[in-house]
Amino acid sequence: MPVWRNDDELFSLMKEKLYTPVVGDILDMMGYTHQFLPSEISPLRDEMKLAGRACTILEHDVYAPQKKAFGYLTEALDQLQKNDVYIATGAHNSALWGELLTATAKTRGAVGAVIDGYTRDTPQVLAQNFPVFARARWAQDSSIRTNVVDFRCPIEIGAVTIQDGDLVFGDMDGVLIVPQLAVNECIERALEKASGEKVVRQAIEHGMSATDAFKKFGIL
Repeated sequence: MPVWRNDDELFSLMKEKLYTPVVGDILDMMGYTHQFLPSEISPLRDEMKLAGRACTILEHDVYAPQKKAFGYLTEALDQLQKNDVYIATGAHNSALWGELLTATAKTRGAVGAVIDGYTRDTPQVLAQNFPVFARARWAQDSSIRTNVVDFRCPIEIGAVTIQDGDLVFGDMDGVLIVPQLAVNECIERALEKASGEKVVRQAIEHGMSATDAFKKFGIL
């Protein structure tokens, strides 16, 4: 049985004890070898860390004002739930995140945003202490350039297929996706590996060679 009782405890434990490299290593061992989002997606501040459930958002570029500005963006924001991570892809000619989206998501209990594209209003976003990961910063507005066409649907970012409700974990080394069916095994094994890495480091710092440490502990 997992040592956590609910998502609140799971995500708190992950943010306290884990980091993306060790979780990624376990996913590799489990046969999930394409779970990291592209390396360009990074936090607005290095110390930002997030763990939550994917709320998947599909967008696309448009090239003139539409009958319904932003498409289903407001509907997607208004249905966010506690511990959701707003994760969006599909549009690249404008910023997909900013100050008011941050305020809405935070108020609804979401725990972060991962944008396969651009974010803006950076000082105002940072002031809200809300983890945002994106490819870059760019102020160009989305109202006449981008529509949300669906949400809580399967999406792809890089080599990763993301289902609504998958686990999203991000820190200064990147963002990865843990499929829902793999969460319990993956996180339990990652906690064990993180603890083991501390032991190996201590052994190396006390003079053990890397070769002997790997032979003894099987961790490097």
